[in-house]
Amino acid sequence: MKNTIQQRAATLAVIGTGPGAVDLVTPRACKALKEADVVVGYRTYLDLVTEFITPEQEVISSQMMQEIDRCRKAIELADSGKNVALVCGGDPGIYAMAGLIYELARETGSSSRIEIIPGIAALNSCAAILGAPLMHDFASISLSDLMTPWEVIEKRLQAAAMADFVTVIYNPKSKKRVTQIVRAREIMLEYRNPSTPVGIVSGATRAHETVLLTSLDQMLEQEIGMQSTVIIGNSATFVFNDKMITPRGYQKKYGL
Repeated sequence: MKNTIQQRAATLAVIGTGPGAVDLVTPRACKALKEADVVVGYRTYLDLVTEFITPEQEVISSQMMQEIDRCRKAIELADSGKNVALVCGGDPGIYAMAGLIYELARETGSSSRIEIIPGIAALNSCAAILGAPLMHDFASISLSDLMTPWEVIEKRLQAAAMADFVTVIYNPKSKKRVTQIVRAREIMLEYRNPSTPVGIVSGATRAHETVLLTSLDQMLEQEIGMQSTVIIGNSATFVFNDKMITPRGYQKKYGL
């Protein structure tokens, strides 16, 4: 019979906690959190799921910009025989820790079993709050140039704008990065009507949530920060009853 500790030693759950509201944390994520010996994560994200963590569990929290250290520690703990939950906001496979965990596991030769537990991403929750802006093809682009050269980001913005994708902008602006969102709008205006609907959601599903519906030509007059997600409509997107809607094409196909 296999040793129970050996079976558990290979478990590292990378958990997406969703946008912030407790009732949007998936049952699978809740279960993995409750079963963990050690919970590792960025302090702000851990604060969102405290009700799923017991006093008996070890909690290791860290500051922003310490992603590599967090992931290395989670792998090290799992390899030592701990059942580990690594907490990410949103979905772990979208601008979060899933990819980094696999990269480091390959680098270190980790034998731990990695389980990625999906969560509701910012683009999902923000789209639902705004209405139905992602009903047709869309692109998601982060304006953070900390790990991606700005020249590459500009090319992606150009491609999305030219192809008439609804465009979801992550990390649009920070205290130090203020020009990227300006340039992103300039690129969009090369291909989109100035009246194109734009939705800006900050702190989605949290107590400080704000929702703004504006247009491409006026979007920079609105409050945009690091907790904001900006959704820029395509040429068919419209506003109805203060909601942002992108048609899927049913009317053309079925004559509704």
